[in-house]
Amino acid sequence: MKTQLKKILVIAFIALAFSACSSDENSATPVINELEGLTKFKEITNDTHTIELYAHTGTTQQGFNEIKLRIKDKISNQYIKNANVSWMPQMHMAMMTHSCPYSEVIKTTAEGTLYEGYIMFQMAQNETEYWDLKIDYTIDNNTYSATSIIDVPAANQRTVNSFIGSDGVRYLVAYVDPHHPKVAVNDLVVGVWKMDDMMTFPVVDGYTVKIDPRMPSMGNHSSPNNVNATQTEVGDLYNGKLSLTMTGYWKINLQLVQPDGTVIKGEPITETTSESSIFFEIEF
Repeated sequence: MKTQLKKILVIAFIALAFSACSSDENSATPVINELEGLTKFKEITNDTHTIELYAHTGTTQQGFNEIKLRIKDKISNQYIKNANVSWMPQMHMAMMTHSCPYSEVIKTTAEGTLYEGYIMFQMAQNETEYWDLKIDYTIDNNTYSATSIIDVPAANQRTVNSFIGSDGVRYLVAYVDPHHPKVAVNDLVVGVWKMDDMMTFPVVDGYTVKIDPRMPSMGNHSSPNNVNATQTEVGDLYNGKLSLTMTGYWKINLQLVQPDGTVIKGEPITETTSESSIFFEIEF
């Protein structure tokens, strides 16, 4: 009887231990690959750190660029999780230097090593004019800085409009999304900024970006179910719906409209006006 009881107790103990192990395994935090879908395109270094720059496209170009970065300590080879980061892009021209629209740099996740933001390069580089990027950051009350030239070739299609509106203000309107358009009603994202001075380009709030997509090679036909782009929150990009009914080359004609309904740039498409003075181009 005692032997049988011992066997029962042993079996119960083993079952309990196995259950505990299984519970621990099931509750373990899954490993997340922070770099999934990203490609490193640049390293910027100083005496203490290497700053790695990443993008989904694996490059930067004229227009809107989502950029992620992480900072590696050269001595420990560890990535920094507690930095406060800011950046300043600058275009160096023959007679002047200017910046462009860019966001704050924020931590992607609380426990991760990635920081993210956007930069909208309104101009492409050329043989004598170039962009550089200065990154300033603080770690444990110690300040650091690193600067390097950034490659910004011209975009294949028109993705940026820079113009002076009827109100005398210089605006920049840039295509953001969809990255991979398809025959469907796509989520459209557009950025709108204004130039306060050569270094300051704040987001424009409360406007509307009217869209009229057309196919010039197909009788300039349009598409149904488009939704003009508007903001959901102050300081955000603009969101709308872009209907693409077939593959090929599309011109997305634009009008920038103030909150009171005044059109400050862009024209409606009519029998005599085949394109607006501001537009994006897509080909897929």
